[in-house]
Amino acid sequence: MEKQKRKKELQGVVVSDKMDKTVVVRVERRFRHPVYKKFVRSTKTYKAHDEANDARVGDTVLLIESRPLSRNKRWAVRKIVERAV
Repeated sequence: MEKQKRKKELQGVVVSDKMDKTVVVRVERRFRHPVYKKFVRSTKTYKAHDEANDARVGDTVLLIESRPLSRNKRWAVRKIVERAV
């Protein structure tokens, strides 16, 4: 029997919730520059499926990898980690 692969998870901040059942999430990653050894911040945005339309701008959310739901949506909101103030 094959071992099941764990789905990837990302954490980020919602930057847009204007679409229906979709949120745009900014995910930041930090890594050490290979030559200069300085820490660099890099951000990327992902469109994620939000079935209940719960997430609002500024919320910190946990994303989980999913099957392609549209041309650009390959992630789904698993839970809202922290609400915006």
